[in-house]
Amino acid sequence: MMKCEPASNPEAMRLALSTGRMSRVGFRAALEAIPERARDGFIDRVFGLEDLPQDGPELPRGCVPYLPTPVNALLKMIDCAGLSSSDVFVDLGAGLGRTLALIHFLTGANAIGIEIQSELVRGSRELASRLNARDISVIEGDAVELARELTTGSVFFLYCPFSGDRLERVIDDLEPMARQRAIRVCSVDLPLPSRRWLTPLSLSSDLAVYRGGA
Repeated sequence: MMKCEPASNPEAMRLALSTGRMSRVGFRAALEAIPERARDGFIDRVFGLEDLPQDGPELPRGCVPYLPTPVNALLKMIDCAGLSSSDVFVDLGAGLGRTLALIHFLTGANAIGIEIQSELVRGSRELASRLNARDISVIEGDAVELARELTTGSVFFLYCPFSGDRLERVIDDLEPMARQRAIRVCSVDLPLPSRRWLTPLSLSSDLAVYRGGA
């Protein structure tokens, strides 16, 4: 396994990830060795995402402009939701694919994103290609319309992509899946509407993890 100095050499980590020479355990250990306040900037350098694009005209009214999910929140979510390589992780509002890449390389899970802005879709696909991550895919379209189609998903993630009626619709569209099998629904900085089929696993000021289904 490749030994590197992650805090001082993001290029070395990118190479190690893209060539399969860094294990999931090694990647997490490298991240946790970096001071918490520096992790987001470091990951942006590893992934080559230091220049964020402007939001495009496809962003519907009521949707939140692109904002990367904090690394620390994702590490906490992985633990609270028990994410593993057997999961299919679905990011509703995938942006540039940063969360997809982190979840995939930290857990081994297949990662699928839905993103409505074409420029962000292009960027996320380029990131997956840059990291040689064949188990990351991004669908262009509205998550409100497409979430119910991703029936292979086992973990659904939202970082403030929308609220109000749009959020209510997505949560209701996930219920039929939960009736067939257990899923988890995770949100960062976004209170979810109350539903009987959603059982809280972990609730804090910034992260909510729910279990749904049998």
